Amino acid sequence: MNLDRIVNKVNELEDYAIKLLSELIEIKAISPDTGGDGELEKAELLLRNLEEFEVERHDAEDERAAGGIRPNIVAKIVGKKRRTVWIVTHMDVVPEGDASLWNTPPFKAIVKDGRVYGRGSEDNGQSLVASLIAGKAIIELDIVPEYSLGLVFVSDEETGSKYGIQHLLNQNIFSKDDLFIVPDGGTPSGNLIEIAEKSILWLKFSVFGKQTHASTPENGLNASRRTMEFILALDKKLKEKFNKTDKLFSPPYSTFEPTKRERNVDNVNTIPGLDISYMDCRILPDYPVEEVLEVVKAVACEFESRDGEKIDIEIVQKESSPPTSEDSEIVKLLKKSIKVTKGVDSGVYGMGGNTCAAFFRKAGFETAVWSTVDNTAHQPNEYAKIRNLVEDAKVFAVLPFMKP
Repeated sequence: MNLDRIVNKVNELEDYAIKLLSELIEIKAISPDTGGDGELEKAELLLRNLEEFEVERHDAEDERAAGGIRPNIVAKIVGKKRRTVWIVTHMDVVPEGDASLWNTPPFKAIVKDGRVYGRGSEDNGQSLVASLIAGKAIIELDIVPEYSLGLVFVSDEETGSKYGIQHLLNQNIFSKDDLFIVPDGGTPSGNLIEIAEKSILWLKFSVFGKQTHASTPENGLNASRRTMEFILALDKKLKEKFNKTDKLFSPPYSTFEPTKRERNVDNVNTIPGLDISYMDCRILPDYPVEEVLEVVKAVACEFESRDGEKIDIEIVQKESSPPTSEDSEIVKLLKKSIKVTKGVDSGVYGMGGNTCAAFFRKAGFETAVWSTVDNTAHQPNEYAKIRNLVEDAKVFAVLPFMKP
């Protein structure tokens, strides 16, 4: 491998990258779940920029979307090894939100002060274009990498991945020893690789009582008070039971946060007979989610026995995935590539939320989440730094030449 040739070639592609990112931003690839037509127009633009690659389509049917499909594109450069390093990015974006909070039109790309502004610029346009120009640099230099390099551009990441990553995993496209990078999260300095995610458990509690006039509480059972007592008791029990710490994460412990509370009664002088609340749990991988659920059910049972009224528990969301080892091949390769291109030593970390890397980890694949971003995703005035795009592309282009 000639590092300087690869780096210089990526630098030469900077103007092309800015133009492509700008064109992508101006295509409103929003899921039908959030009022859009899907990703077909964006996929067609990408296909016109992938003519030098080996390309396959693996579309999922969705009659709500333009063309009746949710497109998924798989592009590949064959290396000395059939074993493939895959870079997985997504084409869909979230809606703009309150347009009055934007300084520029959300779906008009604005290049200013070394940044490209617009919805989807960082999430996930920056990394999508970075992966594409990394592959393009290798092809234009006509050099054969050690590993095969695969680029995957998926639909539906923002609304569950049913028509994207989950669809592809069911197509048996990937080999059991393939390696994955999901650049859909990162840090501003790009010196940390995400290898683990806390489990997510969202719970809905319907706490029943007996409605009555507030002046005669002895004739009813206050569901509002009962909810508050239950949530506080549950919060204390969960924190006592699941109290391990892990410095990989920030914060380094499991969190159990009461969040949303639904409207109960409309007037002040009525004691409610039903109160509905929610809890967001982020659980360290040390603990099975089912153990947390057992504690929740046990506390609810205590309150039911005490008060003679039920507490219904509904799981709103439950996600967990095994961590990727710090000693895994993909982490070692990524660390080496970051070192030779950026000149920095990188570490590892875990995060409280779930990325779509969880799907690959659950399927048994070594998967790392990495990119260099300011974390403006989903915000007004979202932007991608051009320098981050180009420097990350160098990491992606060099990585398949690394030896473990």
